[in-house]
Order: sequence, then C-alpha cells, then structure tokens
Amino acid sequence: QVQLVESGGGWVQPGGSLRLSCAASGNIFSIGLMGWYRQAPGKERELVARITSGGSTNYADSVQGRFIISRDNAKNTVSLQMNGLKPEDTDVYYCYALISTIQDRHIMRQYWGKGTLATVSA
Repeated sequence: QVQLVESGGGWVQPGGSLRLSCAASGNIFSIGLMGWYRQAPGKERELVARITSGGSTNYADSVQGRFIISRDNAKNTVSLQMNGLKPEDTDVYYCYALISTIQDRHIMRQYWGKGTLATVSA
C-alpha cells in the first residue's frame, strides 16, 4: 500500500509565503514524476507544478516565477515553495506521484494525497 501525505497548508496574507510538503510511503520500488495540482470548489483540478526524478520542472503560467517545486529522492518527498501568494492561489493543493510498488515493479500507477488547504486573504 502506498500513501502520499501532504503538510504545510494554512492561512497567509497576500504577498506572503507557504511551503507545502508531501511524503510518499509504503511498498515503493521507484517514483517517477511527482507534482502538485490544485482545485477550487466547482472547478477542475489543475496542474500547478511537476518535477521528474531527474529534476526537470514544469509550472503553470499562473505560478511561474513565484512557486518553486523540489524533491528529495532519498526521502521520497516533494515540496512546493509558494511565494508572492495571491488571493486567487487559495485552493486545496494535492500531491501526486507516479509510483511502482515492490509487488509490481514494472507498472507505474498514479497516487494522490488527500489535499491541504492554502488560504490567501487579507
């Protein structure tokens, strides 16, 4: 069984910063792509940022230059440093990862965390 657990959400004023973290645990053989999505009520989940195992990154245009994604392959963690936060960044942020398990080493499956809420308001 594989689990992704997020932490680090909360409330911050506009212009402030938050750091989200996500730890993968369980019967993990390897982890490929990791990343963060976000979703507001009534809207579709959208990609925020993603990072390959080699460290290549992609960002949504709306967060480019403000957010930084990073990962620690040894610890099976991915983080999202969010700077210059705006009210429109208020969302539930979900961690995801492509993971193969010890039982199925050749199959990469997508796993999701339960989400952490980030609220940006004055």
